[in-house]
Amino acid sequence: MKLRPLHDRVIVKRLEQETKTASGIVIPDNAAEKPDQGEVLAVGPGKRNDKGDFIALNCKVGDRVLFGKYSGQTVKVDGDELLVMREEDLFAVVEK
Repeated sequence: MKLRPLHDRVIVKRLEQETKTASGIVIPDNAAEKPDQGEVLAVGPGKRNDKGDFIALNCKVGDRVLFGKYSGQTVKVDGDELLVMREEDLFAVVEK
């Protein structure tokens, strides 16, 4: 199934969480926090301004982004857990 977000929404897939700390301690699944980084899989056309023109989004497909732990709405598509959120819920784009 292919998703096409509407308006200023983006679809993000969370990055895999770390299962081991820097000192080598293994973190069990039930104690691990959800990662707050993800990869943008799809972006909407943008938000409309007062004149009706689209304002393009600042992120694009493939960007690595930071977001809040409880941001967005979780959906399952083809067995993958994805987040649908507004662009304003994103904190930053991680530059490589």
